[in-house]
Amino acid sequence: MIIGQIKDGIVLDHITAGRGMEIYKILGLEKLDCSVAMIKNAESPKMGKKDIIKVGQVIDLDFDILGYIDPGITVNIIHNGELSKREHLTLPERVRDIIKCKNPRCITSTEQELVQEFRLTDPEKKIYRCIYCEHEAPKAEE
Repeated sequence: MIIGQIKDGIVLDHITAGRGMEIYKILGLEKLDCSVAMIKNAESPKMGKKDIIKVGQVIDLDFDILGYIDPGITVNIIHNGELSKREHLTLPERVRDIIKCKNPRCITSTEQELVQEFRLTDPEKKIYRCIYCEHEAPKAEE
């Protein structure tokens, strides 16, 4: 299978196999008026299998969302057919308005205008806790 080179755009590489469509939906890529290619289960010497998403224009990306969903993603920014920037994502220290607190006693349940904010409390176990009530967030892969 041949997917052409892009002149200006973004390549999301090293996506955990099977997570590409989830990322596609979360980023709202279906709304773009440009070429978007998603490659599922591409062979990878490093990962075994991986997903890749190529976007035919440079768009604003929320690296916190991507890092929370799949911290191993590599974001490649392409300008004039050349790699201009590469970001290796990790788990963000804080995430805002990505996760909703499930604790019915949390202040965010009654104060709807408050930002839903969680902080990383255990990087090894990928545990985030609400900054208001300390309730543990569900894991991104759940």
